[in-house]
Amino acid sequence: MALPGLHRAELVLFAAAFLAGAVVAAAVFRTQGSFNGQCPIYGTTTWNSSGLALSSSSAPSLCLFVAGVSGLLALYCLLLLLYWTYSSCLEDAHRSALGLRISLALSAAAIFLVLVSACILRFGTKSLCASIMSSKIVTCCSEAQKLPWTPPGSGLHFYSILYDAEASAWVTLGLWCLVLALQLLQWKWEGPPFRPLERGDPEWSSETDALFGPRLTHP
Repeated sequence: MALPGLHRAELVLFAAAFLAGAVVAAAVFRTQGSFNGQCPIYGTTTWNSSGLALSSSSAPSLCLFVAGVSGLLALYCLLLLLYWTYSSCLEDAHRSALGLRISLALSAAAIFLVLVSACILRFGTKSLCASIMSSKIVTCCSEAQKLPWTPPGSGLHFYSILYDAEASAWVTLGLWCLVLALQLLQWKWEGPPFRPLERGDPEWSSETDALFGPRLTHP
């Protein structure tokens, strides 16, 4: 059975979110590797005779959090994409109301985590650039990529990589917001949740009369 149109659009967004999240995770890991495992986000620099040096860095867990969140969410998107693509080839492909509620909760959590990661990249990179520019050696942060660093040397494209990571993080946030919006539309169009019949409902009376006969009323 083919998936509904909104569900198919949701899968397209998951595919895009997978790519954007993978870019963020790869960029953060690459930047941290360029600084010999140190996390340059919110770091400070000093200028010496050999070039720029990262005098203080954030805890490695900060970069690990950003890369881990992006990587795990990208993996989640990939698994969902593969699962529903496979399920769409089967006759019983359908997401239950409970499954939709769980998806809504996970999407809301993903939006929060991606927002935190994007803010860390945004303000952490600005803090690093402010420290670099305070030395009055360069007029903009991107020029510091041409300077030698101790370590690892010259040709350190940290700013370009972190900029790409931040841009991809904001794109990921927008994609997850669209996913949540589509899921809310599906929830709305499914109608109110099922409520069991009670004794006062007309449907209850008609069903019991059909099974046990009409009830006798006493004067």
